[in-house]
Amino acid sequence: MPDIEIKKTSEEPGAASLAVTVPADDVRAAEERATRNYQSRARLPGFRKGKAPPAVIRKHFADDIRQAALEDVVRASWKRAVEQESLQPIAEPHIHNLKWEAGAPVTFEFHVELRPELKLERIGGFKLTRTVGRVAPDQIEAQLQALREQKAPWVPVTGEKPRLKDLVNVSIVTGTEGHATEPQRYDFVLGEGRAIPDVEERVMSLAPGEAVDATVRFPDDFPEEAKRGQTREIHVTLHEVKRQELPPLDDAFAREVGDFESLDALRSAVRADLEREAVREADARVRTQLLEQLIAANHVVAPRPLVERALLVYAQAYGIPEERFPEFATELRPVAEAQVRRDLILDALVEAHGLRATEADIDRRVQELAAKRNTSASELYASLEKSKRLRDLERGLTEENVFQFLLSQSTVEEG
Repeated sequence: MPDIEIKKTSEEPGAASLAVTVPADDVRAAEERATRNYQSRARLPGFRKGKAPPAVIRKHFADDIRQAALEDVVRASWKRAVEQESLQPIAEPHIHNLKWEAGAPVTFEFHVELRPELKLERIGGFKLTRTVGRVAPDQIEAQLQALREQKAPWVPVTGEKPRLKDLVNVSIVTGTEGHATEPQRYDFVLGEGRAIPDVEERVMSLAPGEAVDATVRFPDDFPEEAKRGQTREIHVTLHEVKRQELPPLDDAFAREVGDFESLDALRSAVRADLEREAVREADARVRTQLLEQLIAANHVVAPRPLVERALLVYAQAYGIPEERFPEFATELRPVAEAQVRRDLILDALVEAHGLRATEADIDRRVQELAAKRNTSASELYASLEKSKRLRDLERGLTEENVFQFLLSQSTVEEG
């Protein structure tokens, strides 16, 4: 389609808009191609397959042919736009202001998000401090306590009121007599925030089998905006209370947790896990320092369109309703900006210095993971590919290459 007209109408870092005009002759040719395609496949009463006249096909499949022709011209226009303007899109374009009347050119706009060109003038010579936190005894005991809670059974409690960390079973009726809802049963652990504070307070005033009428108020920061600060009349019945019975912290417990001969062996394993985590956290802080200094030295900015795109991805991941998006976007904007700057820097370094993970890198990592999981590399590879996590593995390896490259050019002092 050599006659397609592409004209850039606006541009900013990370985005551009292009006006597109597809001549009527090109549109007609696209419709004819779509008609022939449907003609070759259509089975219509009174005609053999592929033998129905074009006029009959156009009448029977008018909407489908129009849609197929439009997709054809949009596809060709996008290819032309990318080549003509040397675009580096990060996603498919958005189409706006589409106009198409019979016998006339098709006009529309491409709104496209672009990867901005980033030139890093300085990538080394930074001074970084790596501090590995010491593992304190209370951290070990806290971890052991968490293990005890994981293994602790829930035991029914009778004759006393519930307290924080107890598991309760309640039924709640909302509204007044004549306008009340059906009783709803709930199970939740007191103090975990599953119920609003006023409800938890009323539940903790009851013994199993007791009930109370109360007026409760939704907190001002309640997730559902429409209920913030609102009050409700409720009737609460406490049916059951359960409390965890923590097992004794001894050698028998250590053997139950895993392959440990004694409590001392379990405590040593917990310490080793915490020490490894401290090393990972120290390495992560070094990477954060490095990125911050890179951003400052090269004045890296986060283009608005890419930030908006990141915010939309976050909102979808967290299930944020449309009415809460403006507030969510305000709160998460600094996080999105940091993520965009990070991605731009890493991608620029990957392209400039050939740091992308190779097939050999991926194979080695899959083999390492397979050995740890006691499975074959081929089975793990197939599993990662099926779950679409192979791309994440490749991205992680590429990032490791980038940071190794960067750290080799800076000074890291142990703190």
